[in-house]
Amino acid sequence: MTVRDFAQALDLQVLTDGDLDRTIENGYCGDLLSWVMGRMPHSSVWITIMSNRNVLAVAVLAEVSAVLFAEGVQPDEGMLEKAREEEIILLASPKSAFELSGKLYALLELPV
Repeated sequence: MTVRDFAQALDLQVLTDGDLDRTIENGYCGDLLSWVMGRMPHSSVWITIMSNRNVLAVAVLAEVSAVLFAEGVQPDEGMLEKAREEEIILLASPKSAFELSGKLYALLELPV
C-alpha cells in the first residue's frame, strides 16, 4: 500500500507533500522517542501525538514512510517547514491512535 492510498482510505489530512507513492510495509504507535527510534520497523507509518521537531529526527533515522499525528494534533509551521526540507510526509487525523492503528493493520492485511 502507498501513503497516498492510506491517506485516501482513512480520509487523512496531508500536511506535507512528498513522495506519496512511498510503500507502507508496517506501522508503529508510540510517543517515547528513544523507544520508537530503536523499535520502529523501516517503511512504517508512525502514529503519534508528539509534535516537536525531535519527531522529525527519529523519522529520518527510522526511514519512515510517513508520520501520522492522531487525536487532532497539528504541528507548528516550523516543524512543517523542516519536514518539507527533509522530505518527510506528515499526515493528521482527529481519530485516536488506537483507531488509526487498527485501521492501518486491517488495510495492510498483516497476519494475526
